[in-house]
Amino acid sequence: MRNVSGWAAHHRGGPLEPWHFTRRDLLADDVAVRVEYCGVCASDISAVRHGDVFPLVPGHEMTGEITAVGSAVTRFEIGDKVAVGNIIDSCGTCPPCLAGRENWCRRFPTLTYGNTDPKDGLVTRGGYSSEYVLPAKFTHHLPEGLDPAGAAPLMCAGITTYSPMKRWGVGPGKSVGIVGMGGLGHIALRLAHALGAEVVQFTRSEDKADEARALGADDVVLSTDEKQMAAQTGRFDFILDTVGAPHSVEPYMSALGMDGTLCVVGIPEGAIEVNPLSLIQGAKTLAGAGSGGTVETREMLDFCAEHGITAEIELMRTDQINEALGRLARNDVRYRFVLDMAAQRQ
Repeated sequence: MRNVSGWAAHHRGGPLEPWHFTRRDLLADDVAVRVEYCGVCASDISAVRHGDVFPLVPGHEMTGEITAVGSAVTRFEIGDKVAVGNIIDSCGTCPPCLAGRENWCRRFPTLTYGNTDPKDGLVTRGGYSSEYVLPAKFTHHLPEGLDPAGAAPLMCAGITTYSPMKRWGVGPGKSVGIVGMGGLGHIALRLAHALGAEVVQFTRSEDKADEARALGADDVVLSTDEKQMAAQTGRFDFILDTVGAPHSVEPYMSALGMDGTLCVVGIPEGAIEVNPLSLIQGAKTLAGAGSGGTVETREMLDFCAEHGITAEIELMRTDQINEALGRLARNDVRYRFVLDMAAQRQ
């Protein structure tokens, strides 16, 4: 077994504390990654507050360096810079897996933390740690030119927003709305702009208008202004809803044009209520998406490298983990916290 240091919550709702634990010795198709940066995601807060498996080591947005490779690994060498996301294995045999869409594995994919890994029977521990061991297939080369700290959130927020935009054909000639301008929304805005669409940012905060335009928005709509919202009726081909708090989607359904799609990627508590007429009138679609498989993740990283897209981050020390989680819960971040895991070893 390999000795690892990290940060863990030892009971539901508890603070994260330094913790030493072990990971498996490398299997033939495994790699070991020295974690250098790890993003802080809202799902980490949810897992700490509501999870069932403790001790819990969160973190599923990692960048780092290969330190060891299994005997059958040919894609990586020691010293390669890599990225790891929220899926670290799958059955490999079902139709979604065979199509490179392992996030929809029929067995359910093995998640980066809080799962039992079928290969070794161990509980998966996340990226708030010094090292991670996983199959090479679910490890991704980090393209040259991408800042590793800013690239870490791409492994969750980036792929979660890139995947649906590619699926629904976001590009030149399309009018796209982004609802919310947080950790997911600000990356979605950059991606939609780089894909060539006309991009409109919906926000509740007037003070974000200038930032939104700097990130690529062609227009900014204040979602709390009834007149501004009414003026959007029928405007959009595609709207990506990134908001993780309860809210009504009806105003955005009205903003869709004929055959338009509203795709939800935020996960608010409670049900989404939609008037059936909002779907029937204009033949509109209400859809959802989450994460992405190995094929799209590599495509997303290459696209971000080509267009210079990373997250806007605030870099935090590991001893500021609880501060970062608390501030994120209060929405006190623009736009993503990233932990400097390498500093932990100095």
